[in-house]
Amino acid sequence: MTNEPAALILMYFILPLWLLAGMADWLCHRASHIATTTGAKESLIHILMFAEVGLPLLAALFLKIDALIFAAMIVGFLLHEATTLWDLRYASTARTITPIEQQVHSFLEMIPLTAIICVAVLHWGQFLSLFGAGTEHARFILEWKPEPLPTLYIGSLLGCILLFELLPYFEELLRGLRANDGALIPPKARGAARR
Repeated sequence: MTNEPAALILMYFILPLWLLAGMADWLCHRASHIATTTGAKESLIHILMFAEVGLPLLAALFLKIDALIFAAMIVGFLLHEATTLWDLRYASTARTITPIEQQVHSFLEMIPLTAIICVAVLHWGQFLSLFGAGTEHARFILEWKPEPLPTLYIGSLLGCILLFELLPYFEELLRGLRANDGALIPPKARGAARR
C-alpha cells in the first residue's frame, strides 16, 4: 500500500466524504418529498450523475493511471457539472432546495475535482502529457494497476458505495415510480419537465 500523503488523503478522507455527502443528499431528497414533487425523473438524473463520477472512480481504482484515465476523469467531471445544472433547473421548479441541500451539493460538485487533483499529484507526468506538456509520452492504454490497492480497502469501499449510494438512490427511484403510478414525472412537475 502506498504511503503517499495524497493517496492516503484520497482514500481515507475524500472518498469517505463523498459517500457521506451522497447519503446526506439522499436524506435531503427524502425530506423534500422528492417522490411526489419531482419524482423518478430527478432520481434518474441523480443516478446518471453518480455514473458520471462513478465510472472514472472505478477506472482509477483498478486501472493504471495514464492520460486515458485522466481524460475519462475530466470528461466525467464536466458531464457531471452539466447534468447538475440540468438537475437543479428541473428540481427548483417543483420542490424546495434547502440551504442544507445546497451546501451538500457544493461538496458533491467539488469532491470529484479534488479527487482528480490528488490523482494528478500522484501521476503528474501522465497528467501533463494529456495536454502535450512534460517529459512523458501520453499513454492511452487500459492496463490493470501493477500494484493493486488492498483487497480489504476495495471491498469495503465498493460495499459502502452499494449500501450508502446505489441502494438509497434506487430506493428513491422506486419510491418515485410507486408514488406516481409508474410515471417518471409527478403531476406537480409536468410543466417543469418541458424545460
